[in-house]
Amino acid sequence: MAPVMTDQARNTRDFIELENRYGAHNYHPLDVVIERAEGVWVFDVEGKSYLDCLAAYSAVNQGHCHPRVLATLVEQARKVTLTSRAFRNSQLPLLCQDLHELTGMDMVLPMNSGAEAVETAVKAARKWGYQVKNIPDGQAEIIVCAGNFHGRTVTVVSFSSDQAYRDGFGPFTPGFRIIPFGDAQALRKAVTPNTCAFLVEPIQGEAGIVIPPDGFLREAAEICRQNGVLMMVDEIQSGLGRTGKLFAYMHEGIQPDVLIVGKALAAGFYPVSAVLASTEILGVFKPGDHGSTFGGNPLACAVARTALRVLIEEKLVERSAELGKYFLEQLRAIRSSAVKEVRGRGLWIGIELHKEARSYCEALKEQGILCKETHERVIRVAPPLVITREEIDWAMDRIRKVLI
Repeated sequence: MAPVMTDQARNTRDFIELENRYGAHNYHPLDVVIERAEGVWVFDVEGKSYLDCLAAYSAVNQGHCHPRVLATLVEQARKVTLTSRAFRNSQLPLLCQDLHELTGMDMVLPMNSGAEAVETAVKAARKWGYQVKNIPDGQAEIIVCAGNFHGRTVTVVSFSSDQAYRDGFGPFTPGFRIIPFGDAQALRKAVTPNTCAFLVEPIQGEAGIVIPPDGFLREAAEICRQNGVLMMVDEIQSGLGRTGKLFAYMHEGIQPDVLIVGKALAAGFYPVSAVLASTEILGVFKPGDHGSTFGGNPLACAVARTALRVLIEEKLVERSAELGKYFLEQLRAIRSSAVKEVRGRGLWIGIELHKEARSYCEALKEQGILCKETHERVIRVAPPLVITREEIDWAMDRIRKVLI
């Protein structure tokens, strides 16, 4: 069979046609075909540049193709990429040590995608509930929040409150209770002797950068402590500098029992996630209980170690706090009848509109800025943390033009 097209003939329309013809239609992307990227900028197949204000849903906090992480990827790929966990490798212990020193958590269980890490945390919490808290077998419950987004697996969508994530995927996994996000009293009432954990995003990303009331996380942590319930924070999107702290839970000075990380843990070079917790919690896993062929592989661990060093040594967390405040102030100063609210923390900002956001994201694309709508009416603004004030000013000129 002759090829559909030659390499020389490829342009934006060709690529879109190919993807629409042969790819599953489970996304609704903007019609830009990215070929390369550097820092905060991406370039399409026709050479046009765009300022990336999505950062691959916060997976490239360190900026696209960061040279230090790239050098580590190449160096490690020449040595060994995969051993499986049937054998030990020299990079995994070092990543575990790095994460311990950053967070104070005793143990690390590495996985690949964020959803895998959430599934791992759910399994750990249930097993802890049976072995340590002595919950009757098969009766463990986990409390979650309405508006949550923790991934796309059947178990995870089982406790989503968004019907679009659940439609057509039942029957669902039991054992979850949903409370309103940010409502500490609802959490207190939902706890039973069979509650093993409370799983929460410190800031809800997919819901539209929804920030809970001040003090919610502190009160939730105290409720969990009083009732022998694990507080599990999903920092897959909110963590690793995105909100102006290393982790978003740090804004309220708490210490969770279980920390779930992913996305920017590997700076966009490789899928790496992890669950961190105490020895009492992760110690419930014995050989054969849980695993992953690729989880903790040497290439992933080497990349993640350099990605973490870049965040700390290049002060990207502090940069997020400073420039996020500036970006938020500039956006809030816009006077537009289309804008309902601008909210955010660090370089994680939601512009909620009175109408659907898709057309505004398409208009921003034409201006050279890539954003993406979430929950129909919110434009999510989350550039790589390496963005400069001058680049923010450049973006603001174009955002004003679209919103006003």
